[in-house]
Amino acid sequence: MFKGAAAFSLHIEELARNNRMSHMDAVLKYCADNYLEPEDIKSLINKTLKDKIEMNMREANLLPKQATLDV
Repeated sequence: MFKGAAAFSLHIEELARNNRMSHMDAVLKYCADNYLEPEDIKSLINKTLKDKIEMNMREANLLPKQATLDV
């Protein structure tokens, strides 16, 4: 297992990059490969990983767009 959320996040980043998939897909693949339910790893998902998953979901139009400021 992982020593903490940071190590898990790095593993998911690497899995997503190597397999060219979204971070959410990488988390679900990790769960499937290790016979875990997503609820079992919720304590390992830190804010950075959560933000990246949210960004992927917004890009895929699964979450509403947020307003941005033109600077």
